[in-house]
Amino acid sequence: MSKIPMTKAGEDALRTELSRLKQIERPRIIQAIAEAREHGDLKENAEYHAAREQQGFCEGRIKDIEAKLSHAQVIDISHIENGRRQDFWRHCHAD
Repeated sequence: MSKIPMTKAGEDALRTELSRLKQIERPRIIQAIAEAREHGDLKENAEYHAAREQQGFCEGRIKDIEAKLSHAQVIDISHIENGRRQDFWRHCHAD
């Protein structure tokens, strides 16, 4: 995988989101799954299925962020001249 250019602010935002997902959301979802299991029959348990869906989303987002951070190339835009800075922003927001 190639390098992913991002600003320091972008890296910090991803690290903050990753921390929130791992330290707050993941434990909350695990607790929700445990509580839903206590209700019995899992086939018709909407709370259980909703919590499992949230777990899948959360784990997928964690993997996505970890992959981006592992390939991040942090760019200090204060050292880029103005015209090139606009090119950098266009490149970063092309997705």
